Amino acid sequence: MTMTVFTAYKGYEGTADIDLDTFECRGKILFIDDLVTFKAESPKLLEKEFHAAVDDYLTTCETLGRDPQRPCKGQFQVRIAPDLHRAALLRASAEKTSLNDIVARSVDCYLNGQSEVNHRHFVFVEMEAGSLDSPFTTMKAMVAEGAETNRVHH
Repeated sequence: MTMTVFTAYKGYEGTADIDLDTFECRGKILFIDDLVTFKAESPKLLEKEFHAAVDDYLTTCETLGRDPQRPCKGQFQVRIAPDLHRAALLRASAEKTSLNDIVARSVDCYLNGQSEVNHRHFVFVEMEAGSLDSPFTTMKAMVAEGAETNRVHH
């Protein structure tokens, strides 16, 4: 059985895996294409080895004359169903914002458990005089400003 925890140092995240059967302690730097691993005799020493691995990675990149990879630059590709893509674009257009903003807010809600929903719609119901037993011939219900308009004719 392995227990995994995460640790961070100089903008890099790493795993700290402890095999509870063999008491082997090991880890790797996450979110970069290069494979950088480390191990230690104890969990306490594993964090020190993680720091040493990050420092060694940065030094090695400098020696090789290349920039170290930076994890989580804030850019990633997302593949979703075309209908969901279209719906997100329509929502962004209705809210006069960008698709990036819609995706960022959605991920934030997912990760932080927010359930706030901001659906903004105007609903206009136009009826001919005498079509209802009500004195109202036109009803306009506004839920919020700045959204799509749906017209229903009876």
